[in-house]
Amino acid sequence: PPAFAVGDVLHGFECTKVEVLAEFQSVAYVFTHQRTRAELISVVAADENKCFGVTFGTPVENSNGAPHVLEHSVLCGSRKYPIKEPFVELMKSSQQTFLNAMTFPDRTVYPVASCNLQDFYNLIDVYLDAVLHPRAATDPMVHAQEGWHYSTTDGKDELDFKGVVFNEMKGVYSSHEAFHHYQTREALFPNTAHRFDSGGHPLEIPDLTFEYLQQFYRKHYHPANGRFWFYGDDPLDKRLEIVNAFLADFEEGQRTDIIDAQPFFDKPVKKSAAFPQRDDSDMSKKTICSVTWLLTPGEAQTAEEKFALSVLGSLLLGRRGSPLQKALMESGLGAQVIGGGLDDTLRQHVFSVGLDRVAPENSAKVEEIVLSTLQQLARDGFEPDAVAAAVNSLEFMLREQNTGTFPKGLALMLAAVRDWMYEGNPFTTLHFQKPLDSIKQRLAANEPVFQEMIKKYLLDNPHRVTVDTTPSLEAGAALEAAERDRLAAARAGLDDAAMKALTQQVEQLREAQLAEDPPELLAKVPALKLQDMPRAGVSIPTEVTTLAHGARVIAHPLITNGVAYIDVGFPLQGRVKAEQLPMLPLFAAALKEMGTKKRDYVALDQQIGIHTGGLGSSVSIQPRFRSDEPMAFLYFSGKAMVGQVPQLLSLIQEMALDASFESQQRFLQLVLEAKAGSEESLVTAGHSVVGARLRARFTGPAGWASERMAGLNGYFALCELAKQVETDWPSTQATLFALQQSIIHANDLVITSTCDPSSQSEVQSALRSFVDALPSSPPAIAEAWGERLPVENEAILVPTQVNYVGKGTNLFTEAGYDYNGSAAVVTGYLGKTHIWNAVRVSGGAYGAFCSFDPFTGAFTQLSYRDPNLSNTVKAYDGSAEYLRNVQLTEDDLHKAIVATIGEVDSYQLPDAKGRTATKRYLHGITDEYRQQRRDEILGTTVKDFRTLADAIETAQAKGIVSVVAGDQSVQEAQAEFGFKAFSPLSAA
Repeated sequence: PPAFAVGDVLHGFECTKVEVLAEFQSVAYVFTHQRTRAELISVVAADENKCFGVTFGTPVENSNGAPHVLEHSVLCGSRKYPIKEPFVELMKSSQQTFLNAMTFPDRTVYPVASCNLQDFYNLIDVYLDAVLHPRAATDPMVHAQEGWHYSTTDGKDELDFKGVVFNEMKGVYSSHEAFHHYQTREALFPNTAHRFDSGGHPLEIPDLTFEYLQQFYRKHYHPANGRFWFYGDDPLDKRLEIVNAFLADFEEGQRTDIIDAQPFFDKPVKKSAAFPQRDDSDMSKKTICSVTWLLTPGEAQTAEEKFALSVLGSLLLGRRGSPLQKALMESGLGAQVIGGGLDDTLRQHVFSVGLDRVAPENSAKVEEIVLSTLQQLARDGFEPDAVAAAVNSLEFMLREQNTGTFPKGLALMLAAVRDWMYEGNPFTTLHFQKPLDSIKQRLAANEPVFQEMIKKYLLDNPHRVTVDTTPSLEAGAALEAAERDRLAAARAGLDDAAMKALTQQVEQLREAQLAEDPPELLAKVPALKLQDMPRAGVSIPTEVTTLAHGARVIAHPLITNGVAYIDVGFPLQGRVKAEQLPMLPLFAAALKEMGTKKRDYVALDQQIGIHTGGLGSSVSIQPRFRSDEPMAFLYFSGKAMVGQVPQLLSLIQEMALDASFESQQRFLQLVLEAKAGSEESLVTAGHSVVGARLRARFTGPAGWASERMAGLNGYFALCELAKQVETDWPSTQATLFALQQSIIHANDLVITSTCDPSSQSEVQSALRSFVDALPSSPPAIAEAWGERLPVENEAILVPTQVNYVGKGTNLFTEAGYDYNGSAAVVTGYLGKTHIWNAVRVSGGAYGAFCSFDPFTGAFTQLSYRDPNLSNTVKAYDGSAEYLRNVQLTEDDLHKAIVATIGEVDSYQLPDAKGRTATKRYLHGITDEYRQQRRDEILGTTVKDFRTLADAIETAQAKGIVSVVAGDQSVQEAQAEFGFKAFSPLSAA
């Protein structure tokens, strides 16, 4: 029986609704707080990964970034926890499975999750005090740090902008695709708050005053404007008790979060804009074109309408063989489909599709292709297999409820909150069974469901915007000039006394950032006790069966609710030559994306959608434990209901043995798409590029091979390959066939199988038949991968407003460090204290990371969207001194150990558990070894900090610096680092 009934009152909350969520085996209770009118949903579910979140509606009236700055700022100290960053203290000591905050266009979300009940309560306590009583509401220094402030540079009589959000959004707007997205939204919503950027535009963020931020907080962060959410197996009454205690300081409030619906246009709109380009790389085919519709008027939709739109979105663009995807890619006009299809996260649904890397003169053709494809579909309908694939894939996803590393309870919260915010039924989206059955029935009756929807929502809908954005050096120069002029005007407005006062304010901020929090205040932040940590690690059941030709099935009997997760791994080491490495990702993609001898890639994709929950191919190259030899595999990874495992394996066999490498044009599309993705990563994810370059130098053959395959050297190879495909297709084909011949063999095959214990024998039988059908002739042996990148400082020049700064070394080879489990505690603590404070808090970077690979000894430090370069490297170089001198209390040490155990025992769903256990088996990592390392973690002492400090100091003297940065930043640091500087985009 339900725990509450409508009308029940407990801890100041009245139950207003009880909803059985049968699809999720849970019950939801809706409550209203009697005094404040705050709303709360409490979901009872047999899920140990407990979740809490509070969402505030935060509509904007400009692009000064107020909600984004607040999202950062409220976690910087509160009434109950008056320290600099309780959020970071939680990271140091919590076993959280999720801890973050997120700014959406119309709302700000503060979610947490943990499998440990006391830890869960600790997280809620800190987060509720943060959002309801933040220091940021009264302390302008928080706004200066997280938002923006004027900064002065020693020896220079000029100003600069600094601030975490300011630098984050500079990084965002360095991306052409992000710029295009915001231009599109501005055109689509000209009359609502959605025309602004809630994250903030770099030109407008300096308009945000502390007084405005205070006003925005008071207006939108009252509990009446919040939506409180609980999910999991924790006690219901305690949930209400906790929140009621925090609401004791508040009276009844008013809702302020409703965004008016955008009125529909009378006719379509076209818009062109210039993307601010910052270098003179080739811009001849760099235009982005998209076509976007506003689909719904803003009123609450029926469950069937929502579900049907989801299916339509999948049909049109959700799969690689979908009609719009196919038509745009086969047009040859561009390199990458963009837009994302259906977006149902806002009050009004949106559908968007387009192409990247288009010649400006061809931009109008993109809209023509989109509209003509839709007209053909409205007239002729979809292929029956396409509809079956879309419906089955969506149904599988909904029933499987596999949200990966993201907690399921938070995924449900995000699904519910959109309608909840706009006075709709929060459970409409969560009830999928009836609309699914209805759609199936209508399709079975041959109703033209989707043809009519295409006409209604797209072809006959005048609210359509066609946007093209083209890189422009003039726009780039104008943007930089606007910032310089603003800074110059600000400096001109300061006399000597005012400049001196500003300099003092900057120094005061820096001193506050570097100051240590008083121990008595730090002690207030709740944390789990070391004695509460389990001494023994948890084993994952693993059963190994050897089949013909040395193939092994590594089975993990786990509760999967009828789903089988299969990973088929073909070994690569000794079968692939070094010069073939860059082709591997494209070979893996081609196995699925070019179709087979039996069917084209569209039909293949449809069969995958009809018979499985998903099937893909990928390449993995990792360092092997205690060995220089890499662990490298070509993987086919899929999932299906146990009864459909034979069909899944049949499709893998077809892709592996009967792949078609005939279409030159299709393969060229794959190459250009991969090349475009690499170019985007250089600008938006430079830390990943830098990390790969450092690992290529310090993790042996595996790091070098991985970078050669998919890093910067892989990108250079893509540039050459794009030319070769057009001029010498037979040579490219020959390489693809050679890879197939050398890789696809049963010999030493490794298969991971994760399914219910009762299904093990059925799955095993299907796997045995699969292996028997594979060729088994021994492959030719290729030479080992043994190269390394030159050990030299390097600067990778890209058109970006921020930097990505890395430094790396190897503690094993350069310092003789003998790995101990305590190193995980020490490096985790270093990253969350010294690196975080110096690079992010004081330096203004959006992110800062520190990692130590226990397999290879590689020690790397990275920054993300960083305004600095030299100062960041100095912070890295100060790591050893920090670890040697840091005064650790017993409480500090215990918190660091607890957090590390939380990472070791991270929450995983069954498929992830199976892959983790297989990885351990292949590496030879036994439970006994894992327990030894766990004991070392639990036994970490201050002496371990000093020991690692010595190793870091010794090794970093031989370390190298690698950066992805703009030309000016590199020029300023060139004399100090002697960079080998180069611009990879010139290779395009």
